[in-house]
Amino acid sequence: MASKLLQDIKFLPGVGPKKAEILQSELGIYTFNDLLYYFPYKYVDRTRFYKIRDVNGNMPHVQIIGKISVLQKTGEGHKARLNGVFTDGTGSLDLVWFKGIKWVMKNLKKDVPYVLFGKPSLFNGRVNVVHPELDEYKEGEQTTAGAIQAFYNTTEKMKKNYLSSKAILKLQMNLAPVARSEISETMPAWFVQKFKLMPLREALYFIHFPDSNERLRKAQFRLKFEELFYIQLKILSLKSNRTQKFKGHVFQVIGDKFNSFYHKCLPFEMTGAQKKVIREIRRDVGSGHQMNRLLQGDVGSGKTLVALMCMLMALDNGTQASLMAPTEILATQHYKTLQEMLAPLHLNVRLLTGSTKTKDRKIIHGELLDGTLDILIGTHALIEAKVAFKNLGLVVIDEQHRFGVAQRAKLWQKNTIPPHVLVMTATPIPRTLAMTVYGDLDVSIIDELPPGRKPVKTMHFYDNKRKRMFQFIREEIRKGRQVYFVFPLIEESEKLDYKNLESGFETIKKVFPEYHIGMVHGRMKPAEKDEEMMRFKNRETQILVSTTVIEVGVDVPNASVMVIESAERFGLSQLHQLRGRVGRGADQSYCILMSSYKLSKESTIRLETMVRTTDGFEIAETDLKLRGPGDMEGTQQSGLGFNLKIANISRDGELLQHARNVATDIIDNDPLLQHELNNLFRVQLKKMKNTQFNWSVIS
Repeated sequence: MASKLLQDIKFLPGVGPKKAEILQSELGIYTFNDLLYYFPYKYVDRTRFYKIRDVNGNMPHVQIIGKISVLQKTGEGHKARLNGVFTDGTGSLDLVWFKGIKWVMKNLKKDVPYVLFGKPSLFNGRVNVVHPELDEYKEGEQTTAGAIQAFYNTTEKMKKNYLSSKAILKLQMNLAPVARSEISETMPAWFVQKFKLMPLREALYFIHFPDSNERLRKAQFRLKFEELFYIQLKILSLKSNRTQKFKGHVFQVIGDKFNSFYHKCLPFEMTGAQKKVIREIRRDVGSGHQMNRLLQGDVGSGKTLVALMCMLMALDNGTQASLMAPTEILATQHYKTLQEMLAPLHLNVRLLTGSTKTKDRKIIHGELLDGTLDILIGTHALIEAKVAFKNLGLVVIDEQHRFGVAQRAKLWQKNTIPPHVLVMTATPIPRTLAMTVYGDLDVSIIDELPPGRKPVKTMHFYDNKRKRMFQFIREEIRKGRQVYFVFPLIEESEKLDYKNLESGFETIKKVFPEYHIGMVHGRMKPAEKDEEMMRFKNRETQILVSTTVIEVGVDVPNASVMVIESAERFGLSQLHQLRGRVGRGADQSYCILMSSYKLSKESTIRLETMVRTTDGFEIAETDLKLRGPGDMEGTQQSGLGFNLKIANISRDGELLQHARNVATDIIDNDPLLQHELNNLFRVQLKKMKNTQFNWSVIS
């Protein structure tokens, strides 16, 4: 028989069809169970009662038992207000309403005991409470007074339809008796006992109606741990199944192509970190299992070189390789770099993008099928059905957060034996997020810069230091260097006072009339963009004015200064990416952050972090704390493939690590969860079967 918790929310007393529709559209609450798992965002301790004589205007909130002695309306229309006086025998305070006056006059009575709850303030020497919360006081009845009260996130639309936080709490009260009889345990008894977890039935009651801080803490721990544990168990189970199921190409040979390149063509001595990563990859591709590895490395750390050497391993073992990049600019740049580096080996390397002409496409398709095409570089065009390989052995995906998991899967399907997959990102991912979002991938990190590279010096200037900044730039250009200016917007916005690209371009032309200045933005055609970028790369222009289109994949070693206008408007991750466009040559490079004086607390922390460190992982951790996992570079939390209802990745890092360790032990001992003790885990994972784990949506 179906659980009562699966009933439509409209059947819960106090809801009905209209409110049900709003709960569905605003919060995604369709069933009793959805409401049960809609958790409070904060709690207020209402166990303490005050006397009016002890109240002052500096208190955050107060709770008083007393009576309304006066209720008087003044004014009409938008000037209407309702004034009241509340007494408790020790004194009196004023009550004020600006909204909902009709309802208040109709429902509140004089000389009846009420529990008042609200924020006191001082006006004309008297304490008052604006829009107080008033509940009729009846001893012994269940009420929020005298308890730790839960508060729920609501929207304006909900409030207009009488679905305030307090109303949600009342609905939870209506649901509680049904829920307590219907909740089934989701973890085995031995497990609950071993880890001293509060039983689920109790946890789901006390999370909404805690009667002590200790019980609340235990309820939160149980629900957070369960949420994080099952995500980790799912990830590790998928990884274990994939390792068992998908056999991979065995790259046994390190042959002529790899060795010739290593001994004759290396542009510089590899760092210890690069060598370590190549050893990890060699171990993977020789194991007989499909490799699925994430390669993290800060901007300029040499990920492309590692990817190239892996592609040469694939070629030495009789297979083909491909590299997929998110934009034409980046794909074209990879193509030119690889062509240049591989020229002495006379390999067949091709580029396939949306702009590739039909006759060239036909040649590429033919060479892929007959095996004469060694390496194919491209954009999303690589996953088109027409693109078929003779024997694809390795797929490299660059800046992989720009691709969906379904797109990755299309590349895997281009071979009978799934190709090895190497995923690269220059966006440092905090440890806690990597454990969750990329939890099914093995992770390699390049944490050294190539020899000769100097860390970029970062400076923060307020707008009044603009002349000093311009002087510094003139000095750098005289030394033969080039400069980027990055603006957040293309056109001026009436609402936002950001420096914009068009007026900025005109200003820079006036300040530097003796130099050639180029402009690049997202609305330009790819060919126009490429032409401007090429002029900058060839040193025909000294200054490039741009939006964030240069954030990824632009490599001009001679550019030594990055000026970011309205730097307070950018996220930390984006600032770090932009800074990575300089410091790619042997010269000392600089990043100048320009901002107004009006900085929020978060903006100040971001700019101070950028000036203090160039460590991408430290920056990513700070970004996660500031923005939270749900909004990393604008990515909504649900987009991560799981919708965290109570745990918070940035705050619950230790608990996440604990949950992963516990899940790892279980999968190591019972990979398919076939042991009787693990039956309930297997049942729960099957319920999660339809969850889209989109490991790729992160930036």
